[in-house]
Amino acid sequence: MADQTRYTETMRRLRWPLILTWAGMLSERVARAFWPLWTLLLLCAAGLMLGLGQILSTDVLWALAALSGLAALVLLARGLWRLRIPRREEAFRRLDGTLKGQPLQTLRDDQVMGQNDAGSAALWAAHRDRMARQAASARAVEPDLKLSTRDVFGLRYVALMLLLAGLLFGSIWRLGDIGGALPGSAQAAVGPSWEGWMEPPLHTGLPTVYLGDIDGEVLHAPQGALVTLRFYGPEGRLELAETVSGRVGELPSASAPAQDFTIRQAGQLAVEGPGGREWRVALIPDRAPSVSIEGPGEADVEGLFSMPFSARDDYGVAAGKALISLDLAAIDRRYGLALEPEPRAPLEIVLPMPLTGSRADFTAALVEDFSQHPWANLPVTVSLTVEDALGQSGRSEGYDMLLDARRFFDPLAATLIEMRRDLLWNRENAQRVTQVLRAVRWYGEGLFPNETIAMRLDRLIGKIETIQRFRPLSDDQVARVTQALWDMAIEIEEGDLADARDRMERARQRLEEAMRNGASDQEIARLMQELRDATQDYMRQLAQQQAREQGQQQGQQQGQQDMENAMRMTQDDIQRMMDRIQELMEEGRMAEAQQALEELQQMLENMQMTEGQGGEGQQSPGEQAMEGLGETLRNQQELSDESFRDLQDQFNPNGRSGERNQGEPGEGQEQGQQQQGGQGQQQGEEPGQQQGQGGQPGQGGDQGSADAEGLAERQRALRDELERQRGNLPGAGTEAGRAAREALEEADRAMRGAEDALREGDLAEAIDEQSRAMDALREGMRNLGDAMAQQDREMAGQQGEAEGDNPGQRNDPLGRNAGTNGALGNEREMLSDEEVRRRAQDLLDEIRRRSGENARTAEERDYLRRLLDRF
Repeated sequence: MADQTRYTETMRRLRWPLILTWAGMLSERVARAFWPLWTLLLLCAAGLMLGLGQILSTDVLWALAALSGLAALVLLARGLWRLRIPRREEAFRRLDGTLKGQPLQTLRDDQVMGQNDAGSAALWAAHRDRMARQAASARAVEPDLKLSTRDVFGLRYVALMLLLAGLLFGSIWRLGDIGGALPGSAQAAVGPSWEGWMEPPLHTGLPTVYLGDIDGEVLHAPQGALVTLRFYGPEGRLELAETVSGRVGELPSASAPAQDFTIRQAGQLAVEGPGGREWRVALIPDRAPSVSIEGPGEADVEGLFSMPFSARDDYGVAAGKALISLDLAAIDRRYGLALEPEPRAPLEIVLPMPLTGSRADFTAALVEDFSQHPWANLPVTVSLTVEDALGQSGRSEGYDMLLDARRFFDPLAATLIEMRRDLLWNRENAQRVTQVLRAVRWYGEGLFPNETIAMRLDRLIGKIETIQRFRPLSDDQVARVTQALWDMAIEIEEGDLADARDRMERARQRLEEAMRNGASDQEIARLMQELRDATQDYMRQLAQQQAREQGQQQGQQQGQQDMENAMRMTQDDIQRMMDRIQELMEEGRMAEAQQALEELQQMLENMQMTEGQGGEGQQSPGEQAMEGLGETLRNQQELSDESFRDLQDQFNPNGRSGERNQGEPGEGQEQGQQQQGGQGQQQGEEPGQQQGQGGQPGQGGDQGSADAEGLAERQRALRDELERQRGNLPGAGTEAGRAAREALEEADRAMRGAEDALREGDLAEAIDEQSRAMDALREGMRNLGDAMAQQDREMAGQQGEAEGDNPGQRNDPLGRNAGTNGALGNEREMLSDEEVRRRAQDLLDEIRRRSGENARTAEERDYLRRLLDRF
C-alpha cells in the first residue's frame, strides 16, 4: 500500500512534465504529417502579396487557384492519414527513457521474491526510495521538429523566405485580390484601382510624391520629374490622359497597366475611368546656371595664378571649366612676337567646386600655375562655363586680362625666359634666339652666377644651331630646349643666398685690405663698385627669398608690402653708408672711411642675424637640416665648377684656368667651337668625347686621370653626406616632407651618376649630372621649407610665449641686457651715439617686419603697430 501511495504521489508531481512531453510528441507528428500542406499555403500567400494576382490573367489565376486547392486537399488527406495521436503510455515511456535507470517504471513494479524476508524488503524499499528521488528530477522532453530527413530540398525555408519578401516588398491587402476575379463579388462592384508616384530629379533633393495623396487640382512638379502609374483590374477600364511629357511618335497604349513618362512642360494629367482623378500640372522650371568673373587674376611670387569667380544655380552647379584663349590683337607684335604664332588650342581648366556645403550660390577661385605656358604674362581672354545636372549651361562674358605668371627680376634669367617664350611662340625664332643668347654670352660678363651655367648655355646654343642647319626643331626638341632654358632661369633667379653673402664678404675684405695697403684711387674705386654690386645682389636675393616665404606662409598682400618697405629702408641705409665711405675715401680721410666700413660690417652682421631669426639659441632640427643641405649644395657647386675648369683644360691644355676665368667670356667659347668644328661634331655629341685631341701628345694624361679620380672621391663623399642628412630629415608624414625626400633621392641618383661619369673621365656628362643634383637639392630644400612653414603655422599660437622665455639672458637690439627683475643693464660699456642710432634703426626695422607677419597673434601685431605709430 505504501508503494502504491509513493507511485501515485510521484506521478502527481510529474503531471506537467508528462503533459508537455505528450504535447511535444503531438507537435512532432503534426509537423511531419502536414509540412507539405503549410509549405504550399505559404507559397500561395507570398505570390499574392508580391502582386501575382495583378500580373496573371483571370483564367490563368483561377487555374492556378484550382490546382493549388486540389493539391492542398490531397496534402491534407495525406496528413490526416499519417497522423497518429500519441498515447499517454508513449509519453510515459519517453519521459522515463530520459532518466537514468528508468525510475518511473521501477516505481510501477512490485517485489516478486523475498517479500517475507525483512532484509530483502528493506533493500527493495531503499531501492524504490532512490528511484523516487531520481524521478523527482524529471523534466519535460523537448520535441524533435527537425524535418531535414523528409524535406531534403528545404522547400519549407524557400516558402518562408518568399513570405517574408512579400511582407517587406508587397502588401498584405493584395491577398483579397483573388476574390476580385469572382463574378458578382464585392470587389468587382468597387471597380478597378490605380496607384501613381511622381519622383523629382535626384539633384533637386525633393521627396517622392504619392499621387493618391494629392487631393487638390494643382500638382506642382519640377522639370524632369518621373511619373509612374500602375492600373489594376480589367484592362481597358482605366486610361491615361496627359499633355505634360511632350512625347511624339509611337506611344504605349493609354490603358497599359504600367505607365512611365517624364514631365517636360506644364499641362494636364488625368487617370480616366471609374475612381480616376485629374490634375493641372504647374511646372517648376529648372533655370540654367550662371557664372561671372569677380576680378582679374593675379599671381604670387612663385607664379601661382588665382582668379576669383562666383557661380549660381537654383539647385546647384554640377561642373564648370575655364576657357583661356590668346588675345592676339592686344599683343605688341615686335621682336620675337613679330611672326605669326603657332596654332594652339585654347586652354581648358576645370573649375574647382565646393566639396561641402551648397553649390547653389558660391564664390571660389581658379588656382593654377601658368608660368611655363607659352602664353604666360601675355594678354588673354577668359570665359567661364558651368553646367547643372540637366546639362544646361551658363557662360560668362569674355574677360580680357594678362595671364599673370611668375616674374623674373634677374636680367639674365629674364632674358632666358623671354627667349623661351619666343621659341614657344614660333619655332622659326630659333635663329634669333641663338643670336640673342650668343650676344648675352659674349657681352654678359658678370651676369652668370657660375661657370657651370655658362657652359650649359653654350652647349644649348650649339645644339640648337646644329639642329637648325639640317631641319626645323621638332615638338620634342622644342620641349627639351625650352625646359632647359626654364631650369637655368630658375636656378639663376633663385640663386644661392649664402653664395651672395660670401661674395659680399669677400668684396668687403678686399676693399678693407686695399685701404690698409694704400692702394691707388682707381683700385679702391673698382673694389668699392664691386662691393656695391655684391651688396645689391645680396639684398635683392634676400628680399626675394623673404617675399617667397611671406607668400608661401601667409599669402597676405599687406604683410608682404610691410616686409618690402622694411627691406627697402634697410637697403637705403646701406647705400647711404656706402656713399659716405666713398666720399671719405675721395677726400683722403682713410681712418674715418675705415671706421665707417667697420660700421657697415656691423650692419651687415645684424642683417644676417635678422635673416636667421635672431641667430641665437639652439637650432631646431629643421634649421639644422636646411643648413646642412645648404652646405652640401655649396660644396656641390664648387665641385661642379672644378669639373668645368678641368673640362676647359682639356680644350685649352696650354692655358691657365685662373687667367681664363679673368679673361673675356667668349675666349674659351670660340676655342671650343673651333675644335668642335674641326672634328665635325654632330648633334648630341658631347665635348667630353674629344678629350686629348687639342693638346700635345702625352700632356695631361696621367694628371687628368688623377684629378678625375679625386673629383670622383669628393663626389662620393658628398653623396655619403647627403645620405646621412636624408636619414635625419624632419617633416615625416606630411606631403611637403615626402616631396623633400623624393627630391633628395633624385639628387642622390644624380650624384651617383656624376661619380660614375667622373671615374670614366666623361666630364661633360658629370657636369650634367651635377647640375641635376643641384636642381634636386634646391627642390628638396624648398619642399623642406614648406614642411617647416606648415609646422610653424600649427605652432603659431606658441610663438609669442617662446619669444619671451629667459628674458634675463637676451640682449635687446640696442645692446642692453634685460634684467631678471625688469631692470635694464649691461655688463659692457654703453654704446656710442652712432651705435645707438644704428641699433635703434635696426629695432625699428625689426618691429616693422614683425608687424607684417600674419602668423603672429592679433594682439601682438596690434601692439607692434602702436609702437610704430608712436616712434
